Amino acid sequence: MDMHSETFNPEDFAWQGLTLTPAAAVHICELVAKQPGMVGVRLGVKQTGCAGFGYVLDSVSEPDKDDLLFEHDGAKLYVPLQAMPFIDGTEVDFVREGLNQIFKFHNPKAQNECGCGESFGV
Repeated sequence: MDMHSETFNPEDFAWQGLTLTPAAAVHICELVAKQPGMVGVRLGVKQTGCAGFGYVLDSVSEPDKDDLLFEHDGAKLYVPLQAMPFIDGTEVDFVREGLNQIFKFHNPKAQNECGCGESFGV
């Protein structure tokens, strides 16, 4: 019996990438303009919530060596290579919901989301 085991290596894939809506790009540019030294935003994932994963946004002053860069209208979105299997193809939007303004993630890989919207599963 010959058993083969393959190791997943994110560097071996051709990624679709992430896109920013014009509203998300404008908001990221506004954030960068307000914070000296900030060059963009990093979008990652962490294990959390009842569905498995949650999005994490952080300011970036210096990109990590494994970050992929996605740009739109001057806005820079950095994504750790290890997060790509979970969020590849995602559209990042910035919307107003009542009095709140939030980033929204339209992720084609998300197969289920928890009821509160805190987490997603792939």
